[in-house]
Amino acid sequence: MNEEEIPALRSKFLTEADLRAAAISGVETSLKSGGANSANDSAKCGLDGSAKIGGVLADTIKNKIINADLFEALPLLPDAFADLIIIDPPYNLSKNFGGLKFAGRSDAAYDEYLDSWFPAVCKKLKANGSLYICGDWKCSSALQRAVAKELAVMNRITWQREKGRGAKSNWKNAMEDIWFAVKNPDDYYFDVEAVMQKRKVLAPYTQDGKPKDWERAAAGNFRLTHPSNFWDDISVPFWSMPENTDHPTQKPEKLCAKLILASCPKGGLVFDPFLGSGTSAVAAKKLGRAFCGIEINQEYCLWAQKRLERAEDDPSIQGYADGVFWERNTLAEQARQGSREQR
Repeated sequence: MNEEEIPALRSKFLTEADLRAAAISGVETSLKSGGANSANDSAKCGLDGSAKIGGVLADTIKNKIINADLFEALPLLPDAFADLIIIDPPYNLSKNFGGLKFAGRSDAAYDEYLDSWFPAVCKKLKANGSLYICGDWKCSSALQRAVAKELAVMNRITWQREKGRGAKSNWKNAMEDIWFAVKNPDDYYFDVEAVMQKRKVLAPYTQDGKPKDWERAAAGNFRLTHPSNFWDDISVPFWSMPENTDHPTQKPEKLCAKLILASCPKGGLVFDPFLGSGTSAVAAKKLGRAFCGIEINQEYCLWAQKRLERAEDDPSIQGYADGVFWERNTLAEQARQGSREQR
């Protein structure tokens, strides 16, 4: 990204001032159409006079990055607008996010930090919506406590994160958690067929000379399996991957793609209150979903917007091809499978 691109990229995302202007416009539109009156205007507005009526603000934020502080932006967003919420918050570690530093703290203080914004985020979820929140071993229990106060916890996904330096006096941290929760455990979207995994068959079993529960293909012997809550097929973005950025805690597009395909219907909207370099938004766009994300760091917003533009020309997601998720280190097999199908 060069300096000449920045003004055009910046013009495409929203600021807190834009949200406030849209909120005021929404209230005025509703008043003119008779949708509210002086007796109940405040009841139909969020904090700071934000509009929750008429759908004006919901249209404004669709497929938009919001460059703002989460605590200032959240009250200006309508409630119940997101089909899926993906959250990758600061873990309970001291970390520098492009000049904005988050300090590690006591368990009790981290609980308070989560309580300061998580309930408000949950209000943005539709009645049949789902939420995923990421964490490591140190903050995972705090995340579970916070989620359980607001939603029905459905599962905990653990994924293998093979990156980083080894530890000299402890076990290397190579796992992270993702808590899965829903508003209504009796009514939520989950498409397991959209997240099937294609795994190599190491000991092919045949019955009457034919493959049993697996298939022979140009790429080799594979079987489709249902996904579990342990993921060992995720690669953390590294320098040679097109999706890689300098964000210190960037999640892989493949990881977000799994969450989106499983828990957000086609055409639905994915909301990310800690957007970072935009991975959830990019994955949503590539998979035919709408998105909305909040990010306080303007440089990260620029990276995200640039990635969204690149997604127009390249909708591919590494590790996801032919409608299934492939194991790591199978790019050659995927290529052979694709070339065979094109003949």
